[in-house]
Amino acid sequence: MDPVIRVENITYTYPDSERPALDGATLDVAPGSFVAVLGSNGSGKSTLAKHLNAILLPDGGRVLVKGMNTTHEEHLLAIRRCVGMVFQNPDNQIVANVVEDDVAFAPENLGVDPAEIRRRVDGALKQVGMYDFRLHAPHLLSGGQKQRVAIAGVLAMEPEVLVLDEPTAMLDPAGRREVISAVEALCRERGITVILITHHMDEAVRADRVVVMDRGRIVMDGAPADIFPQADRLRALGLAVPAATDLILRLNAAGMDLPVEALTPEACAAAIGEALA
Repeated sequence: MDPVIRVENITYTYPDSERPALDGATLDVAPGSFVAVLGSNGSGKSTLAKHLNAILLPDGGRVLVKGMNTTHEEHLLAIRRCVGMVFQNPDNQIVANVVEDDVAFAPENLGVDPAEIRRRVDGALKQVGMYDFRLHAPHLLSGGQKQRVAIAGVLAMEPEVLVLDEPTAMLDPAGRREVISAVEALCRERGITVILITHHMDEAVRADRVVVMDRGRIVMDGAPADIFPQADRLRALGLAVPAATDLILRLNAAGMDLPVEALTPEACAAAIGEALA
C-alpha cells in the first residue's frame, strides 16, 4: 500500500536562523496508522508537522501527499483538504460564538452545500463526543472540550489525515485524556491517519509507531515497545520514558524479570502482579 504521506530528505532553515530546523528528514506514513512524533525543544518536530499540509515548504527534498508535491501550487487546496491541522491553543482556532457555527466555518468557506454542512457538523461533533454541546458558547467550555471542538472543525472538512501539533500542551491531565481518547478513536474506529506531535510519553504509547527527532533528523523509528525500553538513548536525547517503563526497568535492575513491553500502568500492574504471584 502506498504511503498517504511521503517525506523525502527534506531540509528547512528559518530566515532568522543559522542552523537548519530540518536536516534531511525522511518519513513514510501508512494510511490509517497512528504515528507519534517525539523530540526535545528545537528537534524539528513542529516544523515537520507544518510541512505536512504545506504551511511551510521545504528548502530541499520534497513532501508528497497522496502523490501530490506540496510545492506545486495547483495541488494546495487538495492537499489541505486531505491533511487537517490542529494546533496547541484551541482558542486560536475557534472563530464563532456557537460551537456548531464554529465547526461549520471551514466547509462554508469551501462552498459546501448547506445540507451537507449540517451532516458534516453533526457527524464531526458526534465523533469527538461534543454533539450535546453544539449550541453552547465555546468560551464557556473547558480546555479539553475546546480542543475537541477544534478537532471537530477540522474533521468537518473530511480530511484523510489529522496532524496534531502538541494539542494537549495547554491542558490539564483530564483534558489530555479527553483529547487523546477522541483522537485514538478517530484512528481505530474511523480509519483516519493520525500524526501526533507530543512530549507526553503516556500519549505516545497509544500509537502504532513512535518517531523520535533530534536536530532536524529522524533518529529513532519503531513500535512503542521497541523504542521506549531504550531508556538511556532517549534520556541522552533529552526525553523521558513512560512511567510504567521506568518502573519496570528499575525493578528489573533490582533483580526482577518483567516484560519491558508493558508500557501502560494497567499492563505494568498486571505484569508485577503476575510476577509476585
